[in-house]
Amino acid sequence: MIWLAWKMLTGDRAKFLGIVFGVAFGSVLIAQQSSIFVGLMRRTSSQIIDITSADIWVMDKRQQNIDEIRPMPENRLYQVRGVDGVAWAVRLFKGNVRAKTSEGNFRQAIMVGIDDASLTGAPPLMTRGAVEDLRRPDGVIVDEDGYRVLFPNQPIELGRTLDMNDRRAIVVGTCKSTPPFQTFPIIYTRYSQAVHYIPRERNTLSFVLVKAQAGQSVAELCRRIAQQTNLLAMSWVDFLMFNIQYYLENTGIPINFGITVTLGFIVGGAIAGQTFYLFTLENLKHFGSLKAMGVDNWRLIGMVIFQALTVGLMGFGIGLGLAATFFEVTERSGQGDLRGMFIPWQIVAITATAVTFIVLAASLASLRKVLFLEPAAVFK
Repeated sequence: MIWLAWKMLTGDRAKFLGIVFGVAFGSVLIAQQSSIFVGLMRRTSSQIIDITSADIWVMDKRQQNIDEIRPMPENRLYQVRGVDGVAWAVRLFKGNVRAKTSEGNFRQAIMVGIDDASLTGAPPLMTRGAVEDLRRPDGVIVDEDGYRVLFPNQPIELGRTLDMNDRRAIVVGTCKSTPPFQTFPIIYTRYSQAVHYIPRERNTLSFVLVKAQAGQSVAELCRRIAQQTNLLAMSWVDFLMFNIQYYLENTGIPINFGITVTLGFIVGGAIAGQTFYLFTLENLKHFGSLKAMGVDNWRLIGMVIFQALTVGLMGFGIGLGLAATFFEVTERSGQGDLRGMFIPWQIVAITATAVTFIVLAASLASLRKVLFLEPAAVFK
């Protein structure tokens, strides 16, 4: 019966390919747009993702995300260090600067000032130079995508200079980092230098990074820091989700991508459902002949479901392959806007579930004609 169901499915090549196309179209839209949405949400927390050496992030209690920063006075660092259970606590600066190249180009950039002594908060992967080169006077490290923005159409060379707040900076290294939400260059330097590259402010401490002592509960330490310092203290994971939640609630990104994914689901389901329904109607004479030969309804149901799952599996594979190819091509092309985006396994599972629903709904819509078909009607 399986072989017969396959022959019926592929008998009309045009309709067979039409069903597969409908499922593939829905799959590629769901997988691609969902993955871009997840990638964008991940980018909103790029600096959090890259700095994994600290267990806890401490900030002003009114702060809502990692970008809108309310600086704290320097004595907050020593208050945090005095909390029982803290192994170490270091400064971190994050802000925006305007960088001027030697050619006279101006670019907005993200400045990250890491701890002078321990270099905690340094970029995760160096491609040229070393993190220790930041100890050199005026040394900065620029991410590779940012370097191409600052120095377009030029080979990557160390020793180039930047001007920020009328102070010179020398590029002593390049790195790979998680792409930020805004496609600005990311410039790393020591905290003591970062505060000179920005306009003068009374308070410059953006965050305090904390490492818990061995055996110390991170959640309990966060509660203790908040109680003793009146600051907001969150674990790495909690701060990541806290930041993403802000963008989910305060931007139109979820609605826009949700509409696109929903349209992909509806259009893919409509194409597959209508084509599959017409396919079943055209094959009613075959189902009627099988009924007349004594084939029961359960076997006919199995044949229709087999046909639906077959086109669903093929369409899902094609759609997922196209989505993966899209991200691979954009990654290899060096397109910074979509760099680092991929299809997480959760998106694969969601897409598979959606495709299964589409093909089963399409098959169930057409089964009614098969189940209530009178075999005698075939011979009229």
